[in-house]
Parts: sequence; C-alpha cells; structure tokens
Amino acid sequence: MDLPLWQPDPQQIAAANITAFVRHVETSGGPRLADYAALYQWTLAHSADFWTAVWDYCEVKAEHRGARALEHAKRMPGARWFPDAKLNYVENLLRRNDDDTAIVFWGENQINSRISFRELHDEVSRLAQAMRAAGIKPGDRIAGYMPNLPGTVIAMLATTSIGAVWSSCSPDFGVQGVVDRFSQIGPRILFAADGYFYNRHTIDNLPRLREIMARLPSVEKLLIVPYVSGTPDIAGLPHAINVHDFMAPFKAGAIRFEQLPFDHPLFILFSSGTTGVPKCIVHGAGGTLLQHLKEHVLHTDIKRGDRLFYFTTCGWMMWNWLVSGLAAGATLLLYDGSPFLAKGSVLWDYAAQEKMTVFGTSAKYIDALAKLGLAPRETHDLSALRAMLSTGSPLAPESFDYVYRNIKSNLQLASISGGTDIISCFALGCPTLPVWRGELQCRGLGMKVEVWNDEGKPVRGEKGELVCTAPFPSMPVGFWNDADGAKYRAAYFERYPGIWHHGDYVELTAHDGLMIFGRSDAVLNPGGVRIGTAEIYRQVEQLDEVVESLAIGQDWPLQQPNDVRVVLFVRLRDGVTLNATLIDRIKKQIRDNTTPRHVPAQVIQVSDIPRTKSGKIVELAVRNIVHGLPVKNVEALANPDALDQFRNRDELRA
Repeated sequence: MDLPLWQPDPQQIAAANITAFVRHVETSGGPRLADYAALYQWTLAHSADFWTAVWDYCEVKAEHRGARALEHAKRMPGARWFPDAKLNYVENLLRRNDDDTAIVFWGENQINSRISFRELHDEVSRLAQAMRAAGIKPGDRIAGYMPNLPGTVIAMLATTSIGAVWSSCSPDFGVQGVVDRFSQIGPRILFAADGYFYNRHTIDNLPRLREIMARLPSVEKLLIVPYVSGTPDIAGLPHAINVHDFMAPFKAGAIRFEQLPFDHPLFILFSSGTTGVPKCIVHGAGGTLLQHLKEHVLHTDIKRGDRLFYFTTCGWMMWNWLVSGLAAGATLLLYDGSPFLAKGSVLWDYAAQEKMTVFGTSAKYIDALAKLGLAPRETHDLSALRAMLSTGSPLAPESFDYVYRNIKSNLQLASISGGTDIISCFALGCPTLPVWRGELQCRGLGMKVEVWNDEGKPVRGEKGELVCTAPFPSMPVGFWNDADGAKYRAAYFERYPGIWHHGDYVELTAHDGLMIFGRSDAVLNPGGVRIGTAEIYRQVEQLDEVVESLAIGQDWPLQQPNDVRVVLFVRLRDGVTLNATLIDRIKKQIRDNTTPRHVPAQVIQVSDIPRTKSGKIVELAVRNIVHGLPVKNVEALANPDALDQFRNRDELRA
C-alpha cells in the first residue's frame, strides 16, 4: 500500500503559517480554500491578489506599495510586478533590533561566534556610512570574494541598504574564475577575506588577490576582512585597506535605507559557466524579497526564533536564500569549511548544540552520510529539528529512506528545486502536506509550473520538460550587459516563446508532487528513448562499492547512424577496483530496476568526478571531453583536474 513517509499531525497543521495565511486570504474577501490544491489553483488564477496577500501577511516594509500589483500580465518576459512600489530589501531583513541572536557562526578554526540583531544593525550602519563616504551610490556594483562569514552578511546588507548591487563568489574560485565573473560587472569595491580554512588546511588568499586586482581595474578599494590572521599583511596589495580601519571613523546610528523601485537590481548571480563565460543574472530587490518571504514563511514555516541552517558557500544562490531568512525573524546558523570533519559529525554537532530547527543541505551530502554509515539520530540530540531541506541534485528515494531511518522519523523532508536563474524554487515543501518517497511535495504557490511532452502538451504521470507558463516576481530583471534582452530570451524562452523553459526533466505525480530525473540537456537518448541520468545514479549508487557515478551519451555511429550509447563512469570506495564481476552487478542492478535501455554499454572506473563549486556533477563537460570538444570554462569547476581522467580512454573506443 502506498503510504507517506511523514504526515503532519492536526496540531502542526493548525499552527502552520500557511494555515494562518489561508485565513488571512479568506477574511480579506478571498474564497474559502479547503486544502493546498485549492490554494495553489487560486494563486495561479488570481496571481496579483496572491502576491499582494503575501506582501500584507508578511508585513513588507516599504515607502509605499502603490495601487497596481501587476502590469503586462500576459508578457513573459515583460510583466512588471508592483510597478509603483518603493522599498528597500535590507530594511525588511533588519526589522528586528534587539539583543536576541541574529547570526551564529561555526568555522574550521574552531573559533565560533555569535552576533545579536542589535549588533548586526550597528555593524551594517557603520559599514554603510563608510561606503557612502567613499562615494558608493545606488546601482554601483560591489563584489565579495568571501567565505560564509558574518562579515559577508554584513557587507551584503550594507551594500544593498544603499541600493548598490551585491555579487559574490567563494574563495575557492581561482583567479580566472573570479575575473571571468567580476570583470563583466565592474565592481567599485571588492570585499575579500585574507584566507579561509578547509579540511584542516589554511589557505592564504593574499597572493591570489594580487593577481585578481591586476585584472580588475574597476576596483577602487580592496577591503580585507581578517579571518585566518588577526592582522593580515596587506602591504603591496593595490587599494587595500583593513575593513575595520575603513569603518573606524563611523559610529552606529539609524540606517538610511534607500527607497527604490521594486525591480531595482539587488543581486548579480552567475550561471555555472561550464559551457562558456558565466552569464550575469540580475535579480531585483522586490521580487527576491517577496519570493523568499513566501518560501520561508509559507513553505518552510519559519517563525521568529527559528534557527535556520543551510550548508552553502557564497557562490551558490542558497546563500542569498539563507540570508533572507532574517526577514522572517530567524536566527541564521552559518558554517564555513568541510562538512565531513569529526568523522562526518560536525554539522550534527552544530545542529544539536545550537538547537537547529531547519537543516538545509545537498542531496550529495545526504548520500555521502549514508555511504559513511552514520546515524545521527543515535548520536545527537535532534529534538529541535523539525525540517530538513535538500537541493543541488535530485534526492533519490533511497535517500528519503535513509533520512527517516537514520536522522529523524518525525521530520518534514523537503526536496526543493529551482535555481540561480530564479533565485528561488519552482517546487519545494509544504508543512501541511505529506512527504511521499522520492517526491518534491508540491509546486510553489504562485508558480504556474507544468510538465510538457515533446509535442509541447501538458502531461501528468510521464516525463517531460519543466516549464512555467505565467510570470512570477523573482524572474530575473535581465542579464548584465544585455541591453536588448537577446541573451535573456535565448536562455529561457527560445524553445517555447512566451513560456519559461527551465531545462529540468521531470514528472508530475499522482500526489501533485514532482520527481526530477536530471537536467534535460544531459538526458540520454539511446535508440531514441529519453533517459534521465538520475534514474541510473539512483540504482548504481545503492551498491556499497560505488561512491558516486556520472553517465553520458557517447555518439556511437557503429551501432546505427546518429545513435548514442550510454557510458557510465564510477568512483569506487578506497581499495576497490572495478572488475568483470562488479561490472556485471552494476549492469544487473540497473537492468532489474529500470529497463534494458538504461544499461550502460561501458562502465569505467575513475578516481574523481568533476563538479561545480556548488557540488553539481557536470555531465556536459565530461561529454565534451569524451568527444574531443573543449570545456570552455574549467575555472567554474571545483576539481578541474578530474577532467583529465576522461580523455582518450581506450574503453571509449571499444
């Protein structure tokens, strides 16, 4: 019998923010909404009313909202949300100014810290004053080359309180990766830590910064944030000043929150860049705020006093998503370093000690915990933990089983999916819905998500392309240096004009949830049958010997013209060597649980699998290497040397 893995009890449903939101809609003149399905359909049919209700229920602070919620509602792109509004994103994040804890930080240097909402407000005040005194004004670009520190949050908040535009990447990016990103946007100030810690190693960033500064002529001030050293030696670094010296002349006071249009640029995020120079995706202040409030307050049920954690770097949009949790009154729990310290228990130590209520991570991390055989429920007090979020790649059904068996049985597990492109989610969790094995709980409120087949028709119960057929507030304002919008339209609207094509290969389930089978541009097509790579990974990674895997379609005209064959690369446990017996087991596991079409023609052992800085494996880069094509931007990879293992393999000619 098909039973959910978790179901909220009546008390949880009654206490949920989304339940109170439904009452707010009904008492404000809206219809009676009996369940999530009815609420979801109402948000699509009355999108302007819905987003206005989110604004009111979440008490968005603004100079004014204006009478219009949406103009050009049929245009995508081209719709405009709250075109008369004036607001400031940071004013909404700093609405608390008390002595409760705003941010807790744990780092590999074992020096943990915490900062109150009042202290956070004061530090932002001082830094914003210093930046204004340096001539920073609305629209200027400010960049961060920073670990996930409280100082990074302060720098972003100070920047965007002025109306300047924040962009960041993590300090593990090489020189070329930083230059590829920041040179496109011309930042006036660069915030950079003197170094960082990872896996018990200390990495000095100052030599790298000398090279970066030589190639970023727009930077007028390099503000060094001490982290690995109390007094970093910045002599000889162009335009460098210790950030504490920069702020020293200014005393904390009321913050001047610049009131700006709803679509005023807030963040510039970058695509992964593995197929070329990264795209500069511009997100607006109002759309980001409203979408994040919806996702935090309604979908994640964050309330004042919640303790919100996401394992992320500053180069992934989940960092921006995490920081917006301040607007819901949450305490942010930041961590920087390897998640596998203390034999894999460091994040669970954090969860237990700080009474974490929401634990966010990646699907790969959950899979790695399972491979390590860890059972946090047996070793840590997780009584405060009520929700676990996973994104970055599809969460396998077996990983759902692992979470409920080895982490916590009474827990909302929300696999969520969206991306940098929308700085938010198309599908995610809901605290009043059951969790079904292998499924994302629901499509996001106000997001008209459909699954289209090859004929461009909506389908349910079969795989297809994820599309969004109506505008939503967190669509990008545009791309940087794309005055006519050509690159923007080509990225999302080329396949289906007027329809957002996201590039995920998915299925809408009988429970009205989603299952994701991988990126549609990495879908395999042997014999004309479309196969999502996640379908293969799910099976092969259940074998104890296999740590992780990567599948591609190799052009194979020897089989028949214009055909491809499936090639599977596997990274095995230390000390395990691929042999005929293991290959047979891998193929049998795939054949018995999928179809003969899924079975790889070749299984090849590698010692590492290339991935982006945010941990996503890069099938397209490997496919290019196998076919003798260039990978245009290896700086986007966390481990570019891994690509060498895929070149000129004898097995690929057999």
